[in-house]
Parts: sequence; structure tokens; C-alpha cells
Amino acid sequence: MIGLVGLIGPMTSVLEAHPLQAEPINHAYVFNFDQFNLPEDPDEHLVTGGLLLMAELNCTACHEVPKAWQERLKPKSAPDLSAVGSRLDEDTLWLMIRSPQHRKKGTQMPGLFAGEEGDDEKVEALVEYLASLKAETPKMPAGDAERGKELYHKVGCVACHEPALDVRPPKVPADAEVEKPGNASVPIALADAYELNALAAFLKNPLHTRPAGRMPDMRLSEQEASDLAAYLHTGRIAEKATARAALKIPKQGIEKGKALFSSMKCTACHQSSSVVPPLGGSQMPAKAGTTKQMTVLSGDKGCLAEKQPTGTPRFDLNDLQKRALRLALVEIQKPAPKLTAQEQIDWQMSRLNCYACHDRDGKGGPEDPRAQYFGVNDPTAESLGELAHLPPNLDKVGRKLTRGWFEKILWGQNGSVRPYMDTRMPNFGQTQTEMLISAFNEADKLDQPVKIDVSGLEKHHRAELGRKLLGATGLACVSCHGLKDRKSLGPPVIRLTHTVERLQPEYFKELLLNPQVTQPGTVMPPMFVGRKTADKDIESIWTYLREVEGQPLPEGLASAADFELKPSDKPIVFRSFIEGVGTHAIGVGYPGGLNAAFDGKTSRWALIWKGRFLDAMSNWQDRAMPPIKPLGTGVKQLPAAPGERTFGGYRIGKDGIPTFLYRENGQQVEDTLKPAGDHFERIIKTNGKESKEVVSW
Repeated sequence: MIGLVGLIGPMTSVLEAHPLQAEPINHAYVFNFDQFNLPEDPDEHLVTGGLLLMAELNCTACHEVPKAWQERLKPKSAPDLSAVGSRLDEDTLWLMIRSPQHRKKGTQMPGLFAGEEGDDEKVEALVEYLASLKAETPKMPAGDAERGKELYHKVGCVACHEPALDVRPPKVPADAEVEKPGNASVPIALADAYELNALAAFLKNPLHTRPAGRMPDMRLSEQEASDLAAYLHTGRIAEKATARAALKIPKQGIEKGKALFSSMKCTACHQSSSVVPPLGGSQMPAKAGTTKQMTVLSGDKGCLAEKQPTGTPRFDLNDLQKRALRLALVEIQKPAPKLTAQEQIDWQMSRLNCYACHDRDGKGGPEDPRAQYFGVNDPTAESLGELAHLPPNLDKVGRKLTRGWFEKILWGQNGSVRPYMDTRMPNFGQTQTEMLISAFNEADKLDQPVKIDVSGLEKHHRAELGRKLLGATGLACVSCHGLKDRKSLGPPVIRLTHTVERLQPEYFKELLLNPQVTQPGTVMPPMFVGRKTADKDIESIWTYLREVEGQPLPEGLASAADFELKPSDKPIVFRSFIEGVGTHAIGVGYPGGLNAAFDGKTSRWALIWKGRFLDAMSNWQDRAMPPIKPLGTGVKQLPAAPGERTFGGYRIGKDGIPTFLYRENGQQVEDTLKPAGDHFERIIKTNGKESKEVVSW
């Protein structure tokens, strides 16, 4: 057999300054193992790193661990190969299968071939099989490499991957030397081999191909994905498998390759998410079973042997990794400890590499040579320092964010509240991140939570009071905080528009009462320290922010055009003195042009009308607060309530529609109006029993 290294030759260079030219890594690279473990570390520290390696290198995909350890050490999903033939050419597949650590320095994929007789034919068969697995790739727009280069160094790619040598970070002077990262970078060496359109499609939706989320979705547009792909292809010269050409191996057949893919246990890691056979190929084989129990493995044999025997997976582990894995093999012989909520968080953040961007409890955050690339798009934010540039600290986040906002941030849409920050929060996939929500909630809860009344029933629960406090002549919160579409009067910080949707009310009050203790490093001043009316004031501000869609902007942000209330995508709820309803009126303007008003005094729907909603100018600018009139047409009075009712407030659903609560004849009632075309559908629940009726003109 011809010598492998001599025929493959050195890795073909792209551009000298390109991130694909990162310093080679000669071992299976797991970012957080390398970042947080050193040779001089004691065994009791290193053992956790060994467990991390055991999970991230997918040791448990082949070897079964005791049941108590299975959840913690479950393997991650390997790349889906069901359409790999549409992404990589045969030479790249050959090189990657023949010697993964040669073709992609730092890869976690083990080598399975030792160069013995018959290996070349097996590799060729696997190449033929994998090359046959094709699928139609979405057509992506043409990319611009210069835009892609800027994007790569702006949105957060450099938190994990190598920055280019010729890109100067935003704040580094022209005559200063750019500091290089001290930690190794996650390798991206296969980007040069991807078909360009397929690379763009992958960058747009990496979770489709790599469901484990270790390459997260950076929330790129199609154009941004294409620009980034163009940059990663800059100077690309695809490496040829010269050894393969020299060997002139005859065709082996797709079916032989498929059988080998199964018999060599490639399916222990690689599974297909396809439900129909890919174009030109067949379904991937069924998942392979496990081999030896992990508890009977020897720390000096197999993958951990100094000289690995033929037939064992070769990860090219370094000495520190082998030591850590040997410690982990001893550790799993013991009962698995029950992890605290904080330990669960630390474990999952380590597996997903969240520490590359975020710090929590003093651990993590981008190292300085990477942090220097994190910038802002609004120069007025520069005065905030690291608060403007770097992703937020995650201390106390479990009692800070609501469940709904966690979902927006982790795998949903529109969760960003820092429009001045270039870096983006990636989506690692719901499967990988959902457990973090309950763990954060448990780890960060207070034994005695701050008490806040957000019922809206107290006399001081008036949006107008909160609006005045936020305004320029109140506490001047608008000096830093914008609202809706308005920027703040000074340096921008988080806009307050989604505060009630985003923050738990107890944390909101905790933060306002003592900002520096609650959120160390914040620039928020302690406005409420020593303020006798602090409790009432904070609750009034919360009331305003809860009803902000139906309220004018605070002084300093408002203009004359803001006084007419215009529902957009969600209803507006506005409490006021409405003509035909009374002093306890609660108006509801629904998208689509239907409106109604509820009388809180008699606990009944009192008025409906069509078209324009309300003009609130007199309420906000006239101390006498004369009753305001509906602006639309078809104003209709509804019948009086038949009996005595006691008002109990209202709650707002996820769709923004309010449900009014009251008691009638000792029974609890929930009363909701929902638009249904040109009329309303009224839904009444009495002690849980539901009835419906039509309310129309």
C-alpha cells in the first residue's frame, strides 16, 4: 500500500490572513475542556473535564454507562449525513474518512482506518455510498465576500472561531499590534471544501444538518449567509485526494458502502432525519447497538492505549485528555451525584460552549483578544463600555426573565432588546436549551422574593402616575431608556417596551430598589433608595408599562401625533373616563377596527363601536379629565347587568386580548370579547363552565 502521508501531502493553503488558516490543533478539540483544564490541575478538578470529554466525544454512543449516569453523559447528535453528497465532493469525503485528523485538524470525528490490507477498498466503498446521498439544496443569492468578512468579525463568529489576521478590531489603534487569541479556535477547515451554495444554505440553517447545536443558528438572513459563505470560500483551492487517484481503486458499489457504514458502527453517531430516501441514494442504516459496557473498560487500552491497536477509533487524544478520561472511567464506577440546579446549568453551558460569550458566577466570557471584535452600531452606546459591547452576564437570570422571554431568546424570534449591539444571540435548538429555563429558575430563586402588587386594583395603580415618573420631569428614566419606536434622550440602554413581557415583576422591583446589588456593573442610578413612596411608585411604573400600548409616551419622548390610540398587531387596553360608560371605563381597541368598553364599576361590557378607537389627549393633558368620546361609528350601548357584581380586575392573554374577572351571585366569572369578522364573540366562563354568545350591531 502506498504511504498515506506522502501521497496526501500538506494541507493546501488558502489566504494567509484567512480564518481557515488558524493554528492547527493536533488533538480532538473540545473548546471548554481546553479552556478550563490545565496539566497542573488536581484530579478532583480534572475529572469533570473527563466527563465532559466522555459526553462530547460521544463515547456513550458506543459504550453504555450505568443508568444513573446516562442522562448526564448522553451523546450529542452527530452531523446528519442524509444529503452529504450534495455538500462535499468525493475527494473530500475520501480524505475525511481516511484520516479525519489530517483533513480537519481538531475534529472530534475518530479515525477508523489504520492502513491495513483492505482499508483502501472499504474507504472507497464508504465514499461511493455517502456521495450517493443527495438532496435538493435551496437556491441562495449571490454572496459578497467583503460583506461576509465584516459580518464574520461582527456578529460573534470569532467568539469560537479564529479571527483573520488582517482584520483590525474596532477599538484597536492603527499603529497597535492586534492581540491574537490565547485559546485555540474551533476548526472550520471543511468550509473550504463545501459546495458554495450548500455552504450558504448550511450557514442559514445549521441545526438542520447539525441538530446537536454545537454549530448554532446565528439568525442570518439568506443574503448574510451567502455573504459569509463567499468570505469563507475566499482563496479556496479544494484539496485533491492524490493518494486515491494514485491507488486507482475499482468501484466498490453503493450497497457495500452502506453495509460497511452499518458494520463499522458509523450509525452509532450518525443518524438521518430524512423520512424519504434522499435523491440518488437510500435511507441510512439503522442505529448500531452499543459495544462494551463503559465500566469494564481499561484506562490503558483501546482508545486510551499509548499505541492503539488496529480496529479501535483514533481520536488523537493528548496526554491531558487521556488522563481526564481515565479519571472519568473511575468516576462512573461510583453512584452518580445528584446535580444541583447550578451544576446542571454549568454542565449544559459547558457542553454548548455558552461560556465563549457569557459569564456566570465568575466563569466564562470572551477572552480579551476575542472580545475586542465585539462592537456596537450606535456610537452613543460607547459610553456604556462593556455593557454595550459584550453579551450580558447571566447571574440571576433565572429570576429575571419570564418563561416566554426565555423562549424568545433561546430558540424563538425577536428576543433582542439591545439593538445597539452587533453580536447576536445564537439559537442552539430547543432540545439543547429548554432544560436551562427550569434550572435557571431553580438556581436563582430567592428564599424570600421581593413583594410587588401587580394586580392593578390599588388606587395608586394608575398608568398616568407611572408615565409621569418615567418622564423628563419625573425620574427622567427616558434619559437612558427608549420606548416603542423612540430612542432615549441620551446614551441608549434597553428599551422598556417589552418590560412586562420580559421581566418577572419581583426582579423588576428588586432591580429598581437596589440596582448595583441586583446587577453589579449596571449604570442605573439608585433612584429609589430612601424614597418613602418607592413601593407605590414602582408599582405605578409597572402598571404603565403593562398598559403601554394604550398610553402616551412619557414626557420627553411624546409628540402630538401620539395621542390617538391606534391598535396594531395586538389590542390596546386603555383605562379612562369614556362617555357612555363612566369613570371606571376600560376601553379595548382590537386590530381590525372593532372596539369595546368595559365598565369596571358595574362589571359589564357597556359599549361597542367600529373604526377608529380613542383620542386620549384630554385624559393626558386636561386635569379635569372630561369624558372622551369613541372616534368611530356605530356606537352601541349594551344592556345593563342583571344582578350585583364585584369587579376582580382583568388579565391579558398571549394574544393581547383581555379577560375581565368578576363575581356574580357568589360565582366566579371570566368574561371575554373576541372579534369574529364583523361582530364579537363573547365567551363567558362561570365556575369553569363555558358558554358563548354573539355581540353585534
